[in-house]
Amino acid sequence: MSARQFDNLCKYLSEKYPNSFASWLLGKPITVGEVIKSELSIEPMRADSVTFLRTQERILHIEFQVEVDTNPPLPLRMLDYWIRLHRRYRQPVTQVVILLKKPTKATVIETEFYLENTRHSYQVVRMWEQDPALFLEDTALLPLATLAATQEPEKLLTQISQQISNIESLEQRQDVAICTQLLAGLKFKKQLIRQFFREEIMQESVIYQDILQKGLQQGLQQGEITIVIRLLARQIGTIPDSVRSQLQVLPVPQLENLAEALLDFTSLRDLETWLEANLNS
Repeated sequence: MSARQFDNLCKYLSEKYPNSFASWLLGKPITVGEVIKSELSIEPMRADSVTFLRTQERILHIEFQVEVDTNPPLPLRMLDYWIRLHRRYRQPVTQVVILLKKPTKATVIETEFYLENTRHSYQVVRMWEQDPALFLEDTALLPLATLAATQEPEKLLTQISQQISNIESLEQRQDVAICTQLLAGLKFKKQLIRQFFREEIMQESVIYQDILQKGLQQGLQQGEITIVIRLLARQIGTIPDSVRSQLQVLPVPQLENLAEALLDFTSLRDLETWLEANLNS
């Protein structure tokens, strides 16, 4: 996955579970009144990995980043967003940059914009310094636990796996498991990730039971299709039957590629373009 896809995955989680993210970052129980979907479209700003949450008293701007160095520079972007948000909503704006991956030692992590008489500060959360306990306690934040501080990675992955297995809803359990595995890819090798998650989720799914009974690869493929269609529907809306029929013929490796690619989709046309490029490859 690209850095942008990891950023967008976190955006997906924060917009699906806004209360959990707002309560974590603001340090108290928060009910989000609105997930602001309107784009601040004036260039050079972009909103592909940005979440705006509106409460009764303020706007919470969450910026997810894998890479610290951006163009335009992150401090300038944060100042620009603050001005636009405050001008539009006339509310206080709390800004938090969540750094998902530890940069090299030489990298300077800036927490403010400063030029002559202008100074603007924002918060920075370094995921590699966070206590995983908080994330283990909240299903919505559970995928982020893979990026938290640990001296015993296998122990942490075991704890996360156990928490996922305790989720009662099959749909939510599979959804959280997928997000967890994808985010874990920022920090851990694929072999280790699959050791703790892949087999467990398959064993608990109805589709996996079908595989055991019939011994067919078709069962695994159908399971992948079900999950991918569910994620696509949340990302871009209703999937037409004609497009669903195209998804049905994709082999498992392509479905896994699509599960990563869809994080960048913003419309049905993006999916159709991907299918045109991959159906005959």
